[in-house]
Amino acid sequence: MSQPMLTLNDGSSIPQLGFGTWQTPEEKAAAAVAAALAAGYRLIDTAAIYGNEVGVGEGIRASDVPREDIFVTTKLWNSQQGYDETLRAYDESLRRLKLDHVDLYLIHWPMAHRGRYLDSWRALVTLKKEGRVRSIGVSNFQKAHLQQAMDETGVVPAVNQIELHPYFQQRAMRAFHAQHGIVTESWSPIGQGGALLRDEKVLRIAQKHGKTAVQIVLRWHLENGLIAIPKTVHAERARENFNVFDFRLDSEDMAALNSLDNPKGRLGPDPDTANF
Repeated sequence: MSQPMLTLNDGSSIPQLGFGTWQTPEEKAAAAVAAALAAGYRLIDTAAIYGNEVGVGEGIRASDVPREDIFVTTKLWNSQQGYDETLRAYDESLRRLKLDHVDLYLIHWPMAHRGRYLDSWRALVTLKKEGRVRSIGVSNFQKAHLQQAMDETGVVPAVNQIELHPYFQQRAMRAFHAQHGIVTESWSPIGQGGALLRDEKVLRIAQKHGKTAVQIVLRWHLENGLIAIPKTVHAERARENFNVFDFRLDSEDMAALNSLDNPKGRLGPDPDTANF
């Protein structure tokens, strides 16, 4: 089943629906990734801190999908920020993945109070210039972090991966991204499977289309031009999550889902105060 692609500001293309591996144990990662690729996913998202890069790499190699058709993302963890440290961390991720490159490398959190994310961003710029990574971006960056990175280096991140779902729609951040040509990628796109999937508006739209609540929420991300990376270790659920390309939400559906936005709907850490 084909899926839409988005063009990044460096000319690369990224699938709009990806497979997330947060909280996927190392011993389950290979099977989960192989099943996701078999289901049609071509974007696989991991991170050093997830502790499953070895398994993710195994799943990629176990698949019959050519490496050049798979878009692999991993992320720099906070404890390894700094210019030289970032370069070493990238090499370590490649060794664990057993890949010669990743397609997108992200700074996982700004940790602005530590004052090191600019040096890490400069290291990512170096990796990109050397052709060692296809695209570079960030995760959980706020406007001030993005602006400083762009001002200091002249390089605009290709992606900012942030918490985003109908209960927390991040409209101001999305507008800032659009202004600067940054693609928005949503983590926790289904609200961590909580109250959002039981919301009466979501369920009513799901019944209307003969789809699940998860499929409706993922379709909302796609209709908004966002990348979504739902996670699951269950092959059947992965296939179900990917089955969102055979219907569209109408204007009434979108208005109902857009009305769910809550400025206090954040489920994860606030990037301005996070310290870990």
